[in-house]
Amino acid sequence: MRVAELMRTDVRTAAPDERVADVVQAMADSHISGLPVVDSAKRVIGVVSATDVLQAIAEHADETARARFFEHTMARDIMTPNAHTIEPDADVREAAQRMLYAEVRRLFVEDHGRLVGVISQTDIAHAMGSGRV
Repeated sequence: MRVAELMRTDVRTAAPDERVADVVQAMADSHISGLPVVDSAKRVIGVVSATDVLQAIAEHADETARARFFEHTMARDIMTPNAHTIEPDADVREAAQRMLYAEVRRLFVEDHGRLVGVISQTDIAHAMGSGRV
């Protein structure tokens, strides 16, 4: 089975200059733990995960500093650069192996350098549980 058969194409993204408050709200609304950060050409330039947010907020001791952080910090300031990607025609087993070895929960699917989808550990687990893989 190919990644394209399991990937989700309705990927919520963040712009590099998007406020962390908006990124966190988007993750909460979408019930996901990370968003790809994309440039104007829809190329993935990084990822903001819940872990990135927690690590950054831990550096702010008081409530005022935390509020300023959420309002004035941009996605590019806390994102992990070089997000893990895969091609849509790659085998799902390869995607699972990449996630396992890189210790990530998701891979962003790129076709000719442009974001076209995302595949997660949950997507693969559901497919295996339903006998699709």
